Amino acid sequence: MNLLIPGFKGSAVSANIKYHGRLDLGLIASNESAVLAAVFTRNEVKAAPVLAGIDRLSRGGPYARAVVVNSGNANACTGKDGIADVHKICSLVAKEMGITPDDVMVSSTGVIGQPLPMGRITDAVPALVRGLSENGLEAVADAILTTDTVRKTAIRRIDVGGVEVTVAGMAKGAGMIGPNIGPPQATMLSFVLSDAKVDPVWWQGVLERTVSDTFNRITIDGDTSTNDTVLALANGLAGNMEINEVYYGGTLEAVLKELLQDLARQIVMDGEGVTKCVTLVVKGARTGEEADRIARTVAESPLVKTAFFGEDPNWGRILAAAGRAGFPLDQGLISLSFDDIEIVRMGMGVSKEAEDLAKKVMAAGEFTVVLDLGLGQEEASMLTGDFSTDYVRINADYRT
Repeated sequence: MNLLIPGFKGSAVSANIKYHGRLDLGLIASNESAVLAAVFTRNEVKAAPVLAGIDRLSRGGPYARAVVVNSGNANACTGKDGIADVHKICSLVAKEMGITPDDVMVSSTGVIGQPLPMGRITDAVPALVRGLSENGLEAVADAILTTDTVRKTAIRRIDVGGVEVTVAGMAKGAGMIGPNIGPPQATMLSFVLSDAKVDPVWWQGVLERTVSDTFNRITIDGDTSTNDTVLALANGLAGNMEINEVYYGGTLEAVLKELLQDLARQIVMDGEGVTKCVTLVVKGARTGEEADRIARTVAESPLVKTAFFGEDPNWGRILAAAGRAGFPLDQGLISLSFDDIEIVRMGMGVSKEAEDLAKKVMAAGEFTVVLDLGLGQEEASMLTGDFSTDYVRINADYRT
């Protein structure tokens, strides 16, 4: 996929942050000041670039010219030195680009608790800036990967009052994926770039809503990272009239949601050791909160996920997980289906034949599980994967 977004350039180099010769330092730059929207992890233990980013947005306006991102080191739990390193990176890049440090945002992903190798990063910055090109964004998408096995990108184009507007994005994430990201207050990172002219307040609200419906509805292992970040930059170079709530706002929001759904699915499909991509739907709940919490509890259950890997329609594990989510249930009303195969009706198994058919459904790489509580009209869904033996191996060996 060719990531060409008018007014944006990218560059990536190997700074040997963790591995020798691997792209691990990326730079996204806008030719003009871009409207910036941002959401960060709600984990109470936040990485230095997250803390610095929140502080930057609280002090200055919602604009930026550049995003620097490194892989191999999370710069998390690194104290005041970690924050100082973020500021130094901003200053180094700003000096090379001829902009101000406040024009630069920083993201990191990798091992927690280790200081950044600032000497190597400092040495790499001049080449990083010199390498900026319109064709360089795909290299950035490669540089942000950690345990990922494939690049994750998406692009959409829409008409806004007769003007073509481009919206594109890149993401990384394969493990430590249970995003819980919101407005400022192995990791999931995503950077959205657009040449649209947008209202800044509207742009922030749109990002919050679309992230809530996409990235916050996936899970690989249920662990929320210290570094989860989504940044969205819109530089206005398309020349359209400003998009806001009443002018093409619904159109752009729908496209952004579709783009983020695409990236979210790519993350789950490339999850650490994932062999199954499962859409879990909980319906018939009394409230949205009830549906959401039960869906998350089931989607993150290790016993459910290992059963998915074993292609075992062990429905008892699903009902047990639903029952511990903290809401009263009526067992006699519960039904459960794998695709269109109902295996539980009125809280009891349907038949061995039904389970055999469900096993065939589970043999596919993707399938849908629908849990109907029979209590109301609310529903929620999650996109999850299985737990394979490879997941255990990857995470047991992560720091070795």
